Amino acid sequence: MSENNEYRNSIIQGNCINALRNVQDRSVNMIYLDPPFFTQKKHSLVDSERQKEYSFEDKYESLDEYLSMMSNALFQCKRVLCDNGSIFLHCDKTASHHLRLVLDNVFGRQNFVNEIIWTYKRWSNSKVGLQNAHQVIFFYSRNSTFKFNKLFTDYSVTTNIDQILQERKRDEFGKSVYKTDKDGFVVKAISKKGVPVSDVWDIPFLNPKAKERCGYPTQKPVELLKKIILISTDEGDLVLDPFCGSGTTCVAAKSLNRDYMGIDISPDAVSLSNKRLQKMIITESQLLKKGKNHYIEKKEEEIALLKSIDAIPVQRNSLVDGYLKDGLTPVIIQRDNDDSHSLQDRITKFYKKQQCSRIIVIQTQNAKIDLYLESCTISIIQTLIVQLSENEIR
Repeated sequence: MSENNEYRNSIIQGNCINALRNVQDRSVNMIYLDPPFFTQKKHSLVDSERQKEYSFEDKYESLDEYLSMMSNALFQCKRVLCDNGSIFLHCDKTASHHLRLVLDNVFGRQNFVNEIIWTYKRWSNSKVGLQNAHQVIFFYSRNSTFKFNKLFTDYSVTTNIDQILQERKRDEFGKSVYKTDKDGFVVKAISKKGVPVSDVWDIPFLNPKAKERCGYPTQKPVELLKKIILISTDEGDLVLDPFCGSGTTCVAAKSLNRDYMGIDISPDAVSLSNKRLQKMIITESQLLKKGKNHYIEKKEEEIALLKSIDAIPVQRNSLVDGYLKDGLTPVIIQRDNDDSHSLQDRITKFYKKQQCSRIIVIQTQNAKIDLYLESCTISIIQTLIVQLSENEIR
């Protein structure tokens, strides 16, 4: 069994169980594995340049064969994991319940730490049943003294920050009350970093046009791996991915000044991983950076108008404001500065982009509007204020 120096910061091509046998005992600080999910399918995808197809087989003779392979791989992972190290196994509903039992057997039920839920917005219209909108990452440690770096997130908008920043104590009845000093003033907390990160992570799935996307099936976002690495390792630690695929784990580790080691049986995957490690293209999630509220441009009254006709609001679109739930009928709300001409202009521009048989316009101003499209029916719905105003004029 050799030292890890020759494998450190490299991608190894080969069967992970065999390759792991060459890794030194208790030498790896953290392991993340995104193994085959027992989908019994061949997964393939073409890169954005339509020049290369990446694929891998996820087919086994039986569930027992799959679980035996995973058990052998996990025993090797445990052998190479440091005493204070942790392992994160990524899976989905297909075999998660079986893999949890295998992990219990290898690492011990007492070393289970968390079941992380990675949730995202991604769906299929052909799905029968509830949409699959999450995957699972089982977090186990080598023993009870595992390394863990606590991360924090912002307080909820409904949180009373002024109350959070005041220390509390239990009174003689066991009720939580504010702590006061000898003069009766409330004692302020020394420091508050935010809310500790929970076991539910809302991280966007990779956008099809993301620069980070390389065309490898089942590719995970670097943001997801960075979070795992940050909570479980320090700079200079060694991160191992025995099913490294496109190399996302290694890219995330390198970006955070950790050492890495990747293993994959596919020569194409090894080549792709090395290319990504040279280019280090990481897409920054604007949703995570700016927050969901940044993308909400509709005013409360506009959302109320759309909901009143059972329409779905459309954000970040200068022409259309919503769609009826049939998905075919657009809704345009008259704005404060819209007269008949500017509203006609907006409707015409929208129609040229998206041909439709009907457009609904919600009239919010008292002045009369005349709208016309030759091949499209325009239905005008007046707000209650406009209706009352017209009745008063009559």
